[in-house]
Amino acid sequence: MGLSIGVFAVATAAETRSYVGSKVCAECHPTEFRRQSASAHAQALSPASRHNLLQQFASGPELRRDPGYRFRFSLHAGELSVTVFDAGNYLEIPVQWAFGAGHQAVTFVSRIERNWYLEHAFTYYSALHRMGPTPGHEERQPNTLVEAAGFVYKTRDPLTGIVRCFACHATGPVDAGREAIQPAEPGVHCEACHGPGSLHARAGDRKRIDNPGRMTAVQRNVFCGGCHRPPEAPDGQIDWNFAWNVRHQPSYLRQSACFRKSNGALSCLTCHDPHDSAEHETGYYNRICTGCHREAHRATAGHGNCVDCHMPMVSPQPPLRFANHWIGIYSAGARLKPISAGRTAR
Repeated sequence: MGLSIGVFAVATAAETRSYVGSKVCAECHPTEFRRQSASAHAQALSPASRHNLLQQFASGPELRRDPGYRFRFSLHAGELSVTVFDAGNYLEIPVQWAFGAGHQAVTFVSRIERNWYLEHAFTYYSALHRMGPTPGHEERQPNTLVEAAGFVYKTRDPLTGIVRCFACHATGPVDAGREAIQPAEPGVHCEACHGPGSLHARAGDRKRIDNPGRMTAVQRNVFCGGCHRPPEAPDGQIDWNFAWNVRHQPSYLRQSACFRKSNGALSCLTCHDPHDSAEHETGYYNRICTGCHREAHRATAGHGNCVDCHMPMVSPQPPLRFANHWIGIYSAGARLKPISAGRTAR
């Protein structure tokens, strides 16, 4: 798992662990498998041709990008492609991978040469029911068809290699060999958190499987932050005034008084069941908040949702919206940093 924190089981040299896939896990854990399979984590990556929203990707009108490029998404025999046009030429690109479950958006990636991948210029936004510019692409003005099509990334690069994107959106080893990137299991499934399951599946021994439940709260937050993290800044600091950073939740949770005053108890798993969706009705998260904030519950009963005020939604680019996990008291119109971290009433 790439995390050495002394809480996971260690196999002997003769018992090398390997990944078995979530369907093997489902044989003994059908309830957890069924619930987790419906989550956004499980659908974080898929072949574009198998995405649940495939038909919608090709149903929109022709798209345009300055200074004079046109785009058309289309389906042929169940395979998605995009054609980019300029005044006299066109470029047709098969769309291979879809990143995102589609609860908010789906971004597309294609292999264009042996060691190069393309992040497409247009992303599907579920709230709009149509395509729009992929975040970060509008700032650049293209001069060629390839530049208009999107950003080109090397397969492997210490800072920007696209294989790192696949690693966080998939489970098990990601093969980035000569032919193409191929994740062992697209989407974030059982073994992304529990580690290779072969020994556990064979012996049924709980000591032969990783379990984030055995970590401390701080360790769990670091573990989740392995993927839910902001890009590394040159000075190692996080710009709290940059709205895009809000989507990297563990860093923000660590700033809150709720975390600092929890005596090492508050973690991502306090509020989020790892086998379930993060989307729930209002009362679900209210009940979690009032487990500690009982006085606040009595004072505000019937006045709405705790997180609406104390974890405001931030929109770095409409229509995307992310809950600010820096739990606190916010002034009107301020959504990036609280004026007070609040207090932990018990």
